[in-house]
Amino acid sequence: MTVVTATSLKTLADQIEDRLPQTQCTKCGYPACRPYAEAIAAGEANYNQCPPGGQEGVVRLASLLGKPVIPLNPDNGVERPRPLAIIDENLCIGCTLCLQACPVDAIIGAAKQMHTIIPELCTGCDLCVPPCPVDCIAMVPITGEHTGWDAWSQQEADSARERHDWRLARLARERNAAEARKAARMAGASGTEPLTEPRIAPNAEPDASVGSKTEQHAATPVDDAQAKKRAIIQAAMDRARQKKEELARLGAGPKNTDAVSPEVQAQIDAAEARRRRLGIVHADEDKSSTRALEPGSKPDDAPDNDHKA
Repeated sequence: MTVVTATSLKTLADQIEDRLPQTQCTKCGYPACRPYAEAIAAGEANYNQCPPGGQEGVVRLASLLGKPVIPLNPDNGVERPRPLAIIDENLCIGCTLCLQACPVDAIIGAAKQMHTIIPELCTGCDLCVPPCPVDCIAMVPITGEHTGWDAWSQQEADSARERHDWRLARLARERNAAEARKAARMAGASGTEPLTEPRIAPNAEPDASVGSKTEQHAATPVDDAQAKKRAIIQAAMDRARQKKEELARLGAGPKNTDAVSPEVQAQIDAAEARRRRLGIVHADEDKSSTRALEPGSKPDDAPDNDHKA
């Protein structure tokens, strides 16, 4: 008789990642939760470097790894109540630097227009604060005395990871589209045929146009969750638009948009130049809203080849 031993299909890195809070804050010393999980699995990082997970996070990882519970490493930060990013909309100059820094697309806005946070999506990572040239972003604690995993749920962590993965896929598509446009321009200049298929980055999701409509629109729990997120984003956009209209009526719109300092303008120009090099800035961007888009989706006015405050 053959004895079959049940084994998990998940790797150790997968299991470690499942126990991280997915704020994608980089406080552990790695660019996101997944690289940190892989470093722990490889023995290259300790399991006490995640301040958002707090001491309970250390306990979770120690239990999985069969190791003793140790204190959170203070070099990576301290356990604290979960904060929410708040933008002072009267001071925001619409530089888009916070949009580029947010790891979960929780900020909406447009160049030279007011930006706002989608509270339901913000992970409190702090990453939008340093690049803001006018210091108009504050991190406000919203969980009282609750810290670490006490201030965060597994459902919120799973949602944040999904948003982060969507963002990585979107950025990969934008890079691929930019490369394809550049190749087409070079081919046109040289009179040769351009590549018909852009290079697709590993793990990038396929374009929404691929596959049958039945497969794309099958009713699943994932579809329901995505529909809920789209509704949250739309509601935040509506609130931002109403706020902007209200400020305009009161004559209290965003300040300093026409008279920024040379240092601030240099930061904005550098960011815009980088985005143009990547081919993700359009001439009409000032008029269109920059949204937290899901993979496969496009702005209403974006061309077919795709497109901190």
